[in-house]
Amino acid sequence: VAGPGISSYADDPAGAGASLKPCLDRAMKIVPGEQQRETPTYLGATAGMRLLRKENSSKAEQVFAEVSKAIGEYPVDFRGARILTGSEEGSFGWITVNYLLGTLVKFSFAEKWERPQDAEVLGALDLGGASTQITFQPGVPVEDRNTSVFFRLYGTNYSLYSHSYLCYGQSQALKMLLAALHQASSSAQISHPCYPQGYQENVTVAELYDSPCVRAPSSASPGLVLTVKGTGDPAACGTAIQRLFNFSCGAQWPCGLNGVYQPPVRGQFLVSS
Repeated sequence: VAGPGISSYADDPAGAGASLKPCLDRAMKIVPGEQQRETPTYLGATAGMRLLRKENSSKAEQVFAEVSKAIGEYPVDFRGARILTGSEEGSFGWITVNYLLGTLVKFSFAEKWERPQDAEVLGALDLGGASTQITFQPGVPVEDRNTSVFFRLYGTNYSLYSHSYLCYGQSQALKMLLAALHQASSSAQISHPCYPQGYQENVTVAELYDSPCVRAPSSASPGLVLTVKGTGDPAACGTAIQRLFNFSCGAQWPCGLNGVYQPPVRGQFLVSS
């Protein structure tokens, strides 16, 4: 689907439905006509819609209504649109990666669909706009049931670890970074070490703090215009980004970021964005 995700149409719900039509039109050219009405079709929304639901559940429902209306106009077996959990988002990404790489099933020389005996499944790292997912098959039992996922695919059982870091997708992480720089500044001028020297942009306080991922200071005036100027300082940029994360785990169990449980990583990963 070209363009932004459906959550960006919060103020134009009809646009969310219209944005899917080119993709659906293409699908109708690929799926044989006699099989279209029996083709199960789902829409699973991800982190952008999870944030919109937190911010304004009514707008989220309007977007889903328009999306469902648009899909319902096509001759498919539409089974609904809903928001995926972070674990589902990560797990479905893992399945996609390994299916496309042929590590789950392949058509053998014996003309049978079989699991490749020598294939190692890969872990999946997915950097989205509003969240980042990590999913892999650990070598130890998953201790936290909230991050444990089980699938049986093509006759083989898979026990996975999967977690989604909401607000740590690219666009929301950049928003958190800018908010942190603003709160460390004593004026409406913000020096941004990650932007190239000479770059400048203006943003209002209301625009900066328009997400559940950032909390505006009580003293902030929504209409105040902030001037962001790039300084092009890679070392300072790295330091500022690191401050967005908590790398300490404590003694309870091993963790990834922000104290979230994560068993030791295992195997190779495919990273997508």
